[in-house]
Amino acid sequence: MARHRADDSSRPADDTTPLTEAANPASARIDTLDARGIVGVIHSEDRHAWEALDGALDAIAAVVDDVVVALRGAGRLIYVGAGTSGRLGVLDAAECPPTFSVAPDRVVGVIAGGDEALRRSIEGAEDSPEDGAAAMHGLDVGRDDVVVGIASSGRTPFVLGALATARRAGATTCLVTCNRIHDETRGAHPADHVIELLVGPEVIAGSTRMKAGTATKMALNMITTASMIRLGKVHDNLMVDLRPVNQKLIARARRLIQRIGGVDGPRARELLDAADSNVKVAIVMARRDVPAKRARELLEAAGGILRRALDAG
Repeated sequence: MARHRADDSSRPADDTTPLTEAANPASARIDTLDARGIVGVIHSEDRHAWEALDGALDAIAAVVDDVVVALRGAGRLIYVGAGTSGRLGVLDAAECPPTFSVAPDRVVGVIAGGDEALRRSIEGAEDSPEDGAAAMHGLDVGRDDVVVGIASSGRTPFVLGALATARRAGATTCLVTCNRIHDETRGAHPADHVIELLVGPEVIAGSTRMKAGTATKMALNMITTASMIRLGKVHDNLMVDLRPVNQKLIARARRLIQRIGGVDGPRARELLDAADSNVKVAIVMARRDVPAKRARELLEAAGGILRRALDAG
C-alpha cells in the first residue's frame, strides 16, 4: 500500500486524528502568497496524489478481480460515500453506461443524503451508520455484489455502517481511504480489501476535495476501467462497447467500425444500422462477412470479447 510519509511537523497531535486533518508545513503562510505562488504550492502538493497510487496497485487489482467476477454474474459494483467521496463514486458510476454500455443498475453510486447532496452539502448526513445500513438494505445487497466504501478519513460512520451491513449480507467489501489503517485496528474495519492512498496533509488542512479527492478519483477510474477491459468492453485500446447516444458517439462508433472492420464510411454507417447500433456486432459483420444474427452468435460464443470472435476459426 502507498506509504507517503509526511514531515513530523505535519502529523496530527495524536494518533486518533486522521492524517488528512493535519496541517501541512509545505503550505504554511500560503495566505501571504500571490496567485502564482498559491497555485505553485497546490501543483507541487498535487504530485503526491499521483505518487500515492504507486503502492496501492496490488490492492486495486485485487478489487478489480472481484468486480469482474461480480459483473460476469448477477452482481453489481456499488460505491458508497459522503460529501466529496460520495460525489466521486456517483460520478464514476454514472460514466460507465455511456462508456461501456453497462446497465445503470450494475454500477451504482450511493451518497449520504441522497441525490440532493450531489449539488449541496447536507450537514450531518455522513454521521449515521444506520443510514448507511439502510442504503444497503434498500439495494438488497447480497453475496454477488462488491461494495466499495469511500472515506478519506477511513472513519465516516455512513460508510462504515454500509460496509458492515454489506459484509454481513455476504458481499465483498472494500474501503478506499487516504488515512493509514493501523495493523492493530485493521481487523475492526468491515472491509475485505483496504486501498490506502496516503497523500499526506492537504494544502488547506482537512480539505479532502483536493489531494485526497484527486487520488480517489484515479483509483476509482482504475477499478472500473480495468474491470471493463477484463470484461471485453475494450478492444486493443478502443472503446468498442460504447453506446452511441449522441452525434459525437455515433461518429466515434462509425470510425471504430471503419478502423477495426476495414470498411469505408458509407459501409460503416450501413453496418451500424444493421447491428442496431451495436459496434461490436457491426465489426464482426464486417470482418467475418456474416449477417447481424450470426455476428451476435459469434460474440456470445466468445463471451462478448471481440478479439476472440474475430479470431475464431
